[in-house]
Amino acid sequence: MRTIVTFQSTAFNTSESKDYFINPNCFGDDVAKRLIIKLHDAGFSTDSEPGQEDFGWFFNFEVPEGGHCFIIGYRPGEDDAEGDWVGWIERKKGFVGSLLGGRNRGISASATEVIHSALMKNPEVRAVKWHLKEDFDKGNEDQGTSTP
Repeated sequence: MRTIVTFQSTAFNTSESKDYFINPNCFGDDVAKRLIIKLHDAGFSTDSEPGQEDFGWFFNFEVPEGGHCFIIGYRPGEDDAEGDWVGWIERKKGFVGSLLGGRNRGISASATEVIHSALMKNPEVRAVKWHLKEDFDKGNEDQGTSTP
C-alpha cells in the first residue's frame, strides 16, 4: 500500500523560521493545520492542533478502521530547484506497539484516501505522488502514482 505522499505547493511557509520551531526550518505547521481543518470539515475526528517533531509536524486522525497519524515535513530542492513536501501515514499505536513496529502495520486504505482527498481539496497543491515505503526508502521516487 502506498503510504508516503510527496507534493509541491508554494502556498505554505518554507522560508521563515518561527520562534516556536524546535529546529530552524522545521516547516509544516501550516500544512498540518490546513489538513486538520479539511479532515474535520469532512466529518473526521482529528487532533485540534498539530504536534511538532524535530523534522516536521504531525497530527492524529480517526477513520472507521481506527487511529492513524500523518507526519509532514519540507524537503528543500537542490540548486535553486523547488522543494517538495513529504508526508506519510502511520497507524496510531501506544509506546509498546510503536517499539514493536506496529506503526507501519495495519494502515487502512481509507486513511490514505482521506489524506489524498484533503490534499486534493487545496487548489495550490500540485504534483501529488504516492509512494510505496520500500520504493521511497530506496530512492525510487519515479515509481510514485497520482493516487494512493
